[in-house]
Amino acid sequence: MTSPPVDSPQSGHRRYFFEKFGISERLLERCLGEALSAGGDYADLYFESVASTALGVDEQIVKSASQGMSAGCGVRVLSGERTGYAYTDNLSPERLLQAARTAALIASGPAKQPVQGFVETPAANLYPVPLGGFDLDLAARLELIRRADRAARAYDPRIVQVRAGYTESLRRILVVGSDGALASDTQPLCRLNVFVIAKEEATTTKGSAGGGGRAGLEQFTGSKSPEKLAHEAARGAILQLSAMPAPAGEMQVVLGPGWPGILLHEAVGHGLEADFNRKGTSAFSGLIGQPVASPKVTVVDNGTIAGRRGSLNVDDEGSATHETVLIEGGVLKGYLTDKLSARLMGMASTGSGRRENYQSIPMPRMSNTYMLAGEDAPEDILHSVKRGLYAVNFGGGQVDITNGKFVFSASEAYLIEDGKVTAPVRDATLIGNGPEALKYVSMVGHDLKLDEGVGTCGKEGQSVPVGVGMPTIKLDRMTVGGTGR
Repeated sequence: MTSPPVDSPQSGHRRYFFEKFGISERLLERCLGEALSAGGDYADLYFESVASTALGVDEQIVKSASQGMSAGCGVRVLSGERTGYAYTDNLSPERLLQAARTAALIASGPAKQPVQGFVETPAANLYPVPLGGFDLDLAARLELIRRADRAARAYDPRIVQVRAGYTESLRRILVVGSDGALASDTQPLCRLNVFVIAKEEATTTKGSAGGGGRAGLEQFTGSKSPEKLAHEAARGAILQLSAMPAPAGEMQVVLGPGWPGILLHEAVGHGLEADFNRKGTSAFSGLIGQPVASPKVTVVDNGTIAGRRGSLNVDDEGSATHETVLIEGGVLKGYLTDKLSARLMGMASTGSGRRENYQSIPMPRMSNTYMLAGEDAPEDILHSVKRGLYAVNFGGGQVDITNGKFVFSASEAYLIEDGKVTAPVRDATLIGNGPEALKYVSMVGHDLKLDEGVGTCGKEGQSVPVGVGMPTIKLDRMTVGGTGR
């Protein structure tokens, strides 16, 4: 095996599986040989070990506290467009070989022999962590959510309920392929959340905030401190108590920086994942090289930003992650690919193969998806609107990949009247079509902001951590749903 220096991070990641579970190079070669024993184009093994912690406080009482460990291996065989997949939570040689034989039978095809020996994939070091992992000081973690609880309750007497939670995981992976590639990584992930309910007479509202990333407890300072997050959640809930019903109709809409990038993620990002385009089911299928947005719009997916929730040193197929330009100057430049889609579509892999865990088949997924900054001042964007909506934060939303139609609810929004932000509104929804909506972007701010590190993306039953972001932007036309006038 061609190995990196003994003191490299990659060497330590790989050594964890060899020492803890008795994995050897010879066993890896045997498993890959069994995986291709019934034929196939390619096979890989995905080993995973996860240590996790979760704590929750509700009504000032610790309602939940858990710690756990899980480990397993998924075996994949590709033959043409067929995929054979099997997994086991028992990492003994016998069970690994059995899983390999099962995957082989599912995706039998023309025989191919795996290479002998492995070459380790060079990887970045975006989130250095001690190889021993997180310490197990639960008291320090519990104090974070108690601080959030206290701060939210002290914000305003109309805050009547507070829930705060903390989750943490340390995920170790080892991926080996029949092409001789080997990659390993250790991936920390933490998140702190606050949810509040406010009440005044018969009106009840809610607010939430959170933050996190691929680092330890040291990240929960500044804008991510428990107090800041609690104040943000409480502010949102109190604001809604005095909000008026949102107007309805077609109007100009300004999206604020940061988390509103979730609209970009859902309405555009999913449609640019290669599996949908390979099957011709995306609204963006066959449009590479064609205008799909305003010339002011450039969208990238970047898995290489240090410490970000959606970043990875290597993806879940063992490929190095990249910064991928999806839309440049309004023109569609490419899709997000995994190994299968890249091979079948004749494209390069963008390092976007992701999976929820070892029980899951990898597929093309986003990492950190955002629109690049423009040249407009945010205040000039607002001043340019005679009457419209300023959407600062979003709750839930839905999108239909096949036609790009979306519906999003704004959890914090305001009227814009004569270029000024005026009254807060509630129950505002944004309705549109992803490929069409971006064509109406007329101004792009210079204030690009990424979210605080709370994004989780669902696709075909799998959830993975992601990041989003955008600068302040103006859309000249968008349908707003509401009950006001």
